Amino acid sequence: MVGVLCTGLAAGLAACGDDPDAGTNGVGKLEPDTIQSRTVKAARSADAVRLAGTVVSGGKTYKLDMRLKDEGGTGSVTTGGSTFQLLRVDEHLFLKADADFWSHSDDHAEGERSDGAAGDKLDGKYVKVPTGDPSYKRLSTFTDKDVLLDGLLTLHGTLAKGDRGTSGGVRTIALTGDEGSGGTLDVSLEGTAYPMRLERAGGAGTLQLTEWGHDFALDEPTSDDTVDYGRQLPDS
Repeated sequence: MVGVLCTGLAAGLAACGDDPDAGTNGVGKLEPDTIQSRTVKAARSADAVRLAGTVVSGGKTYKLDMRLKDEGGTGSVTTGGSTFQLLRVDEHLFLKADADFWSHSDDHAEGERSDGAAGDKLDGKYVKVPTGDPSYKRLSTFTDKDVLLDGLLTLHGTLAKGDRGTSGGVRTIALTGDEGSGGTLDVSLEGTAYPMRLERAGGAGTLQLTEWGHDFALDEPTSDDTVDYGRQLPDS
């Protein structure tokens, strides 16, 4: 009798082990197109997200660590050996960097060696970027949740389901474009089907998407922490 019970239990456990979707949100059972639609919808509907990793665009590599929501975003961008902080609250965009960043920018803007005065003045201070400045649109893109997600979550080519794995301790299923050459997106199998990790097509960067729906403070800097650049920001 005990043997029969043990055999039945073993069979039941084996049956559960054979079902990779047991205890999940069921996304793994869906067709690839449906998975993509569901995860993109989930991302767009989320109030907030943290996006960290690298993006290669226009021959340049950007390292991002941004927290984003509908009203704006805050975080850091590193490129060409320089790191700067971005903060956008509604339409108001601010940039903060160290003295070396501004001195280097001033060199390019003036065509001569900077005496460091501008860098010292702006070191560690927020500089408001005028909406009419050519750099406003480029920089604000890094703080725009909808624009970033729409641009980053696109897979190219024929969609297919890939391997199951984990991302940040969360079970996921991979969604691939053209067997990975068109990008790979790991979608959560737990709770809401959020995108968790993205490998962009053509080696154009890898990003982790975390803290979905986690709100964060987004306030404009105080006047004591802000400096007026007094002219159009340099292109560099």
